[in-house]
Amino acid sequence: MKTNRDNVDNVPPEQRPLGVPAAEKARNFRLVCFAMTSAFLVHSMLLVAVPVYALELGASPLLLGVIFSAPFLLPLILAIPAGAVVTRFGGRNPMLMGALALAVGTFSMACFPGLGGLIFAQLIIGLAQLHMVLAAQIVISGLDSGKPLERYFGWYTMWLSGGQVVGPLLIGTLLEIGGNTERLFLVMSVIAMVGALGAGRLAGKARQGMVVERSVTGYRAQGRLLKSNHGVQVSIAVSVVAMYAISVYGSYLPVYLDSLEISAVMMGMLISMRTLSSMLVRPFTSQWISFAGGRERATLVAILLLALGLMFTGLTDNYIVLGALAVMVGLGAGICMPLSIVVMAESVDSRQRSGALGMRLMANRGVNFLAPLVFALSLDFGGFGLAFSAGGTVMLAAGCGLFVFLSRRNRVSHTA
Repeated sequence: MKTNRDNVDNVPPEQRPLGVPAAEKARNFRLVCFAMTSAFLVHSMLLVAVPVYALELGASPLLLGVIFSAPFLLPLILAIPAGAVVTRFGGRNPMLMGALALAVGTFSMACFPGLGGLIFAQLIIGLAQLHMVLAAQIVISGLDSGKPLERYFGWYTMWLSGGQVVGPLLIGTLLEIGGNTERLFLVMSVIAMVGALGAGRLAGKARQGMVVERSVTGYRAQGRLLKSNHGVQVSIAVSVVAMYAISVYGSYLPVYLDSLEISAVMMGMLISMRTLSSMLVRPFTSQWISFAGGRERATLVAILLLALGLMFTGLTDNYIVLGALAVMVGLGAGICMPLSIVVMAESVDSRQRSGALGMRLMANRGVNFLAPLVFALSLDFGGFGLAFSAGGTVMLAAGCGLFVFLSRRNRVSHTA
């Protein structure tokens, strides 16, 4: 994760995207943002609706962990093959199919009530999100490189955060005025269908796939890439650390707030504060990197914010303090996630990119799957205070480990 990638010339020629007409760049970027904002709007609504619905059905804390982890089980297994699918068919078709599957998943929650139907729908939704996210990252990675690519991903992730801000507020308001949870799942299905309209209109390079040997896209190829490529190693490490905080915070903050008997509207506001802060910082990712003195320092500061925000959440019931901690987590996530994608995209050539991004997503989904279960065990053992504090401590230790790794790598590069 070097600090001197200030222009396209710093990116090796084989890793630069082929020329894309400016009009096509603008059109595809807008359509990807539209489709993915719709998807993340649905996702953020589910983050509030699923815990509330599961509690209505009488789910235990451990069963809650199973429900929260269900969307990440199939992506954990299929992320790398999904990368091969995106490479073969381009970004448009996988994104469209993912949007349609998201609509089917939310629709099935309304049609098949109960814990079994909920878990089944979560599995479908997880697979849908995998294909949409991976396809979107591939489309945007092909638009540019260097500082322009940082800006593209900054604005792209800002739009996603916009959906995450509106979602909890919308679902909280609808629940507060007495909306039936199962009917609200139908509303989410319609929103997902609207996003599918945007995905279906992607054109040009977004529709183009490439035939690549299995030796480049398979599991073994990604294992070799992870072992030999420092940029890939750093990208995955940063992504995993950030995703741990995002997963735990997103899954269990609504449950914690519900235990404090906070209203649905206030719950939605506190959850949205995290996503709002993420949204506002992401367009300025490039400026933040320059201010912090490079990508490495920017990332380490962001991880510190994530760790401290998570660590102290379970120790207070004050609305103002909870809001401040939510902002800290949002700022940290807002910097870490786009940075990890840019580092990954620039560390490999175009043939390897979808497989590498699929490996990154597989690591993320592994964390998404395990983090709620681990948190549920610590919650059963010692309550919210211990569970959040332990999670923050683990993140702090991981940040220190990343600092040591980067310091050693820099010393080696300076002496080489």
